[in-house]
Amino acid sequence: MSIFSTILQKLGIQKPAAPAAATAPAKPAAFATPQTSNYTAPKPVTPAVAAIPVVDVMSKLDNLAGEQSGLDWKVSIVDLLKLLGIDSSFSARKELATELGCPADLMSDSAKMNTWLHKTVLQKIAENGGNIPESLLH
Repeated sequence: MSIFSTILQKLGIQKPAAPAAATAPAKPAAFATPQTSNYTAPKPVTPAVAAIPVVDVMSKLDNLAGEQSGLDWKVSIVDLLKLLGIDSSFSARKELATELGCPADLMSDSAKMNTWLHKTVLQKIAENGGNIPESLLH
């Protein structure tokens, strides 16, 4: 399981299931044409889009932070990972940054990588149904 998947799991967010592959519409009988038969053109198949349920991430993290004073998950990726009981070591953060596609130039500067990683993790949590305020996403 990826580190980001673990983060979503700890927050009670389930990744949306991949949409089922659309099946091709049934073909009409051989040689049937609209002029000579009861041919009805197939309707286009549109994949069903399931709504992503919103998870109250803010309350969960604030409650956990209240129990573990001194952790400021709103500004620190290390504190966010610690709060969730996930390895926050440099190597784990580097692995998470690689998983999420951190630019190579940021990977060589741990402070820049951590800042990028924190913003990206919060954005991805929001994309997966977590209620992260806009002020934390920019």
